[in-house]
Amino acid sequence: MEIFQQPVRVTENIVLGENRMVLFAGPCAAESYDICMQTGERVKQICQDLDIQYVFKASFDKANRTSAGSYRGGGMDEGLKILSSVKKDLQVPVVTDIHESYQAPVVAEVADVLQIPAFLCRQTDLLLAAAETGKAVKIKRGQFMAPEDMKYAVDKIKGTGNDNVFLTERGASFGYHNLVVDMRALPVMRQFSPVIFDVTHSVQQPGGAGGSSGGQREFAPYLARAAAAVGVDGFFIETHPDPSKALSDGPNMVPLDEMEGFLKMVNEVWDMQRKGRYLV
Repeated sequence: MEIFQQPVRVTENIVLGENRMVLFAGPCAAESYDICMQTGERVKQICQDLDIQYVFKASFDKANRTSAGSYRGGGMDEGLKILSSVKKDLQVPVVTDIHESYQAPVVAEVADVLQIPAFLCRQTDLLLAAAETGKAVKIKRGQFMAPEDMKYAVDKIKGTGNDNVFLTERGASFGYHNLVVDMRALPVMRQFSPVIFDVTHSVQQPGGAGGSSGGQREFAPYLARAAAAVGVDGFFIETHPDPSKALSDGPNMVPLDEMEGFLKMVNEVWDMQRKGRYLV
């Protein structure tokens, strides 16, 4: 199987698919400037110590919550204001989701990377709108999609002339309220673009907590090590100073005070794989 070799320029200074890991990490939702800064400052420092390229992550709108009463965020204007301030004050690029085509050009004024949520990875107009901003586009594989079919999502982006597109694995639906990660999906999708492994959504239990999603964060280290050994180009991890008080996806997030040990472990396995000590 021929693995995709062409790197993707995420930002001017961050390249995906070469010999430095890229981490997309932050709280699930842009709850507040303070939570985002506390999280981002710590993760940035860890990444500097480990020579990992870092992109801050938070969603300005959680549009796909299980219940209509669940927290979504403060709205696009407020959310983008927080992300803009974090980007400026931390001096790091940011990634955030878009859910509708009209959001793409507005969000692209702030975000360096536009993320397409898993449930929307087949939405052609959304993909084209993201691509036409000229920003890097990060597409999550839908839980219902075969990994080989993600080639067509990549092709939609590249058809606009934007080659800065990459895929993210986050598990497939396995019965009700469960996801399972098929590690074969990683090399399959790496034929089409670099691949990011979404550690924390892969241990999510969608709708599994009675009107909200549950999670099993205790399995996150095992899946992260496995993905690093199989071969990926980076990781996506949601983290929070106190996941028990997080307003979204708390059960599957890695506690912020555990991130240093977590990233050291993942980086060690990733580096060994990149040096050929693990076979792909």
